Parts: sequence; structure tokens; C-alpha cells
Amino acid sequence: MNPPDPSKLLIVDDLPENLRALDALLRNDERIVFQARSGEEALALMLEHEFALAILDVQMPGMDGFELAELMRGASRTRHIPIVFVSAAGKELNYAFKGYETGAVDFLYKPLDPDAVRSKVNVFVALDQQRRETLRQMEAVERARHQQEVLLRELNETQQELQRSLRMRDEFMSLVAHELRTPLNTLYLETQMRALQLKRGILPTADPAQIGAMIKRDERQITAMIRLIDDMLDVSRMKSGKLSIRPGRVELMSLLERVVSDLALQAQAGGCLLTLVPHPPVTGWWDEFRIEQVIVNLLTNALRYGGGQPVEVSVHIDTGKVRIDVRDHGRGIAPEDMERIFEPYERGARNGDPKGLGLGLYISRQLAASHSGSLSATSTPGAGSTFSLELPVVDAGIEPAPAEACASR
Repeated sequence: MNPPDPSKLLIVDDLPENLRALDALLRNDERIVFQARSGEEALALMLEHEFALAILDVQMPGMDGFELAELMRGASRTRHIPIVFVSAAGKELNYAFKGYETGAVDFLYKPLDPDAVRSKVNVFVALDQQRRETLRQMEAVERARHQQEVLLRELNETQQELQRSLRMRDEFMSLVAHELRTPLNTLYLETQMRALQLKRGILPTADPAQIGAMIKRDERQITAMIRLIDDMLDVSRMKSGKLSIRPGRVELMSLLERVVSDLALQAQAGGCLLTLVPHPPVTGWWDEFRIEQVIVNLLTNALRYGGGQPVEVSVHIDTGKVRIDVRDHGRGIAPEDMERIFEPYERGARNGDPKGLGLGLYISRQLAASHSGSLSATSTPGAGSTFSLELPVVDAGIEPAPAEACASR
């Protein structure tokens, strides 16, 4: 425990020799003595310091001790300071009575008894030390109470976050089981059917078209499971900072034409017109696989939530950057959901609408950021949405330093 700060005493007398005598009598390691030769000097000191005791000479030119005491009692900062009057006048003047009327705690006559003075001052110094120690303890209790409130608030927030994480874990496991069960059930039924056909000797080996259709169905189911697993692995790598980015020179329009062509049959099956607005070639320094992954995610979402309405892909060049817009004409996104949909395991549709793990937009935004770019969305409910991928365009003649590769794909 730290030793208490010294108490401060104020002595007021117009005679320097009296001030020196009192100072020598009162000063020690537990107290600091301040001197004032007039009431004005005393008031100025009281504005700067908190005193444990004020010893005032009654008879001073200008403002006497009684007037100073009345001023002290009239101000909130100084009214609590104990006052001891000192006077060389005879007791017959009845100064003591007037002194007590002004709020003094004692009245001493000169010549002073050193032992009596020390004894009285010691009492007030002890009271001051006790008062300040009580204040310190109260402040410590208040700090402890505040810290306890902060800890309780943090504990509640942590508990809520833990409960949210547990709910997300349970929902995620349920989603994974559901999403994997669908293609697995299809593959299992296909296998059972072929086993039955083989047992009955009616396996359609002579019909290449039928065998090809079965293989394509199998490939679609296997591809769906692989994509789910890849998404989960990507999230794990992102959270651990080990996602691999391997940049190289990429011609963007060729990449977009290929992706749009690959998804054309899926769009056609949903009754949707998927178009790419023509644009001159755009060359940048990106990870082609990852950029294609983002575009596929955006287009897949647009086809899934676009309600069969047209989906349009367009490219826009600005100074030092390119923006790829994927525009659908579906029901749009509510304003309160605009940021939520970019969180992991969050989905833009509920209540029987299209399912998914809710990882695509989260992964896509992280991949955009890993290219020093961004992914954002704008939407008008009932009038569709636009997802914008913005990427820096590096001069074709300048090859930037390769990104750090922390893990294989």
C-alpha cells in the first residue's frame, strides 16, 4: 500500500517572524505548510490547494482573520476547511466568541503553547488523512464496481456469442448433412438400379446414349459434393490465413465468355436469358482460378434467386481498376440483409427457398480482398440486385510481386 500524500496546512499572518515560527513548529514529513501574509494571498492559495487546516491571525491590516473566515465559509471549495484563530489580544475583547460564530474549530491566544499547537494540528492532520483514505477507498470501490460491470457485460456478450456459435454449428451440421444427402441419395439409387439391372441381365450396355446420361447425372452429383467440400476447405484456409493466391496474366473477357458459356445450359433450364455485354479485352494480374470462382458464385446466385428473369454480366473500366457487374431482375435484397449475406453460413433465402451452405458470397468477398479488390452489392426490393466485383488493373508490361502462397489449392 502506498504511503498517504502529505497533508497541507495554511498559516496566515502579516508578520514574517510569526509565519517562520509557526512553520518551524508544524512542518514535518507528513505535512506541507503554506504561508500567506494577507487574506488575499490566502484565498489565492485556497484556489490551488486543498488544506487540512487553516490557522488565521485575527488582527491583520486590510482583510482581518474574521473577514477571511466569512469569505471561506461562503465558498463551496473552502467552506469545509477547519479554521483555528490565533490572537495576541486579551481575552477580555471576547474575540473567541466571534471566532466560533464564524465557524472556527478553536481559538488560541499568544504566546502559543508549542505542545498544545502540535497536539491540535495532529488531530486535524489525522482527520484529513482518514478522510482522504476514505475517498481513495470509495474511488477504489467505484473502480472495482465499474470493472465488474464491464466484465459482466463482456461475459454476457461472450455467452451470447457462444450461444450464437453453437446455433450456427448445429445449423451448419444440419445444412451439410442435407446438402450432401441429396446427391448421395441420387448416387445410391442409381447404384441400386444398376445393380438390379445387372442382376436381371438388362444393363443397357448397348445404348451409349443412356449410359452417357447416367454418367452425366453421376458427374453432376459428384461435382456438387466436391464444391461443398471445397467451400468448407476455403473457409477454413481463410480463417487460418493459409488461402493460396497464385496470380498470373489473365484476359478477363475470355474468362467471362467461358464462364457464361458453361452456365448457359443451367440458365436455359431455368428459363433465364444469360448475356455478357461485349467489351474490348481487359488484361490484369490475378489468380484466374479464384476470379473464375467468384464469377461462378455470383452468376449461380443470380440464376438461383433471379426468378427466371434475365441475368446480365457487364464490364466497366475506370482509372487503374475494372468492375464486373452481375445484374439480375429478381425480387432483390432487403436493406437490413445487405451485409448479412456476406457473412459465413448466411443465406439470402429462407422458408423453403433455394438452399445452400451460405458460403459463396463470404468466400467471394474474401477472394476479392485477397486481390486488393472489393465485392459489394446494391439492390432495390422487387427490382433485382447488382453484385459488383472491383479489381485493380496492372499494366500489362509490369509484373507485380507474386502473392504469398501459404497452402496448395
